[in-house]
Amino acid sequence: MRRWQAVLLALGLLLPLAGGAAHAQAPLPPPPPPAPGNPAAARPPLVAELSHQRVDITTGFSGTELLVFGATERLLGGEGGDDVLVVVQSGAEPMIVRRKIRVLGLWFNGPSARFRQVPGFYLMAGTRPLRDMLPPEEREAKRLGLEHLPLQSLGIQDPDYRQALMKLKQDARLWHEEEEAVQISGARLFRARLPLPATTDTGDYQVQVMLVRAGRVVARQELGFRVERVGAAARIADVAAAQPVLYGFACILLAAFAGWFGSVLFRRG
Repeated sequence: MRRWQAVLLALGLLLPLAGGAAHAQAPLPPPPPPAPGNPAAARPPLVAELSHQRVDITTGFSGTELLVFGATERLLGGEGGDDVLVVVQSGAEPMIVRRKIRVLGLWFNGPSARFRQVPGFYLMAGTRPLRDMLPPEEREAKRLGLEHLPLQSLGIQDPDYRQALMKLKQDARLWHEEEEAVQISGARLFRARLPLPATTDTGDYQVQVMLVRAGRVVARQELGFRVERVGAAARIADVAAAQPVLYGFACILLAAFAGWFGSVLFRRG
């Protein structure tokens, strides 16, 4: 009888230890997986920047260049690749286009057309020509390209005046379209040089960088820069605007002095 009691007592002591060992060896449940992120939201499809946000016009200003550069999420160029389109535009202002008429061998100002909203500067550049990137209806809807600028004239409705306006701006290098002016580097990087002529007006300029995919604009980023006169050029412009009579009189005196000084030099020679 004492032998069975000893056996039962031994089993009673071993069973809790075995249960504790089994409980300690049981694997812990794995931690819950992290919530999946959104790579598209973390990485924008288009990122662009300008080399300068301000252009200073001095008395010796002869033009300059700005650089727009950036990167895209997908590959650029090639078959099935994306394209980049850059449009630079300054503020609009009214402009009058006059037609010259000849009377008795002399030329006079004839009929005129007044355009209400005329951009002082317009430049467009892309990785490919615009006609190869966007269909005509998309170009017209977004008013891209010189032919789709909203140039509305008052009075005479003659397309010849519009053509004359475009020719004047293009001859002054203020309006132009560059074909394949945006260069691609490393399949996802791009850059383009934006030439500003010596006749560039002051004011705020808007730069739109667009990502084109399968004939549609899928992303857009707006940048901007400002053109200002500084130094002597700014002071002369302020005097010309505030006191035009004094400015004209000073120009006449300066021209007369230059003529007199030139005659003295040539006389001595």
